[in-house]
Amino acid sequence: MAYEVLKDLAIIIIFAKFFGLVARKCKAPQVVGEIIAGLLIGPCLLGIVQQTDFLTQMAEIGVILLMFSAGLETDLKELLKTGPIAFLIACAGVFIPLVGGTLLYTAFYGFDGIGTEHFYKALFIGTIMTATSVSITVQSLREMGKLKGKIGTTILSAAIIDDIIGIIVLTFVIGFKNPDSNPGEVVFSTILFFILAVGVGFISYKIFKLVDKRYPHTRRIPIAGLAYCFVFAYIAEHFFGIADITGAYVAGIILCSIKDSEYIAEKMDISSYMLFGPVFFASIGLKTNITGITGEILLFSAAFVGVALITKIVGCSLMAKACKFNWNDSLKVGVGMMTRGEVALIVAQKGLAVGLMTDVYFTAVIFLIIVSSIATPIILKLLYSRDKNPEGMVECEN
Repeated sequence: MAYEVLKDLAIIIIFAKFFGLVARKCKAPQVVGEIIAGLLIGPCLLGIVQQTDFLTQMAEIGVILLMFSAGLETDLKELLKTGPIAFLIACAGVFIPLVGGTLLYTAFYGFDGIGTEHFYKALFIGTIMTATSVSITVQSLREMGKLKGKIGTTILSAAIIDDIIGIIVLTFVIGFKNPDSNPGEVVFSTILFFILAVGVGFISYKIFKLVDKRYPHTRRIPIAGLAYCFVFAYIAEHFFGIADITGAYVAGIILCSIKDSEYIAEKMDISSYMLFGPVFFASIGLKTNITGITGEILLFSAAFVGVALITKIVGCSLMAKACKFNWNDSLKVGVGMMTRGEVALIVAQKGLAVGLMTDVYFTAVIFLIIVSSIATPIILKLLYSRDKNPEGMVECEN
């Protein structure tokens, strides 16, 4: 019956928030607790909530709001200030894990040739590894009083660029995966979308800035922003064949520089934090099929975690060293970039929706989030304890 969904939503919200708080008490990301809540109440364990079309659609709205908020929280001025160094570190932090993840899947399941569905599944595993979530790193650096230093700023800026590049990679992988797709058309439609985003985005920014100036801090601003997010997400998916989350993220970046961007983000956070966010993360747990886990899947999950952590550290650290950081500080950048969270889950969810991965592989992504969240603060504190210079770094050259 229709009202059964009300019971499901109540159970999801209560369990997700309870386990989210427990996770925070244990110094783990709240999303880990919400995923565990989904596993507990889902078909694999208690079976009190079943995945339905309604919950799937709610989760899709949740992921769009998360990406819109991520775009709104982007600091374009800080991004431009750190400039080429953060960009180079982000590129290395995407390319090395992308290659590592692709080779890992190929090592386990073989190679059928470039352009096959098997190849794109391997490439997608690498795409999941490209994601970075620095919320744990931010908290650790803040506790040590290092967040505003040059290393902290570099990590934050590189993480933002990393996610932008990762979303672009995801767009291409999903586009090429379709057997009827023409590579030239995929590239053309993707480039056309971003050109349109720049043009329409500039006009939209001016309009929002004007409205914001005339009606500052009024509810019509976040309402218009939310509608703008949904329109961009729809246009990206429907007209360009690009993931809706890309459209939502771009919409957030377009509006991140208006005066009331924080006010919009604050209002988005209310609905996302209270309802759509918990439903999305709990739905990951609901979809995760632990009954289908075999010894091979567990072995793959362990290898997935190891490769994801090592490739991110190696890629970012080596590039930081090339930018004249000392070795200790280069490792700080690499370790700071290795945490995974919401974006990795969002990418995995998109892969499940388009048939690039199966639900049993969510286990590997969840393990990665848990391990990276626990390991990052410990290793960062160890690296900072080795500092001889309080600033802990050599000046970088542009």
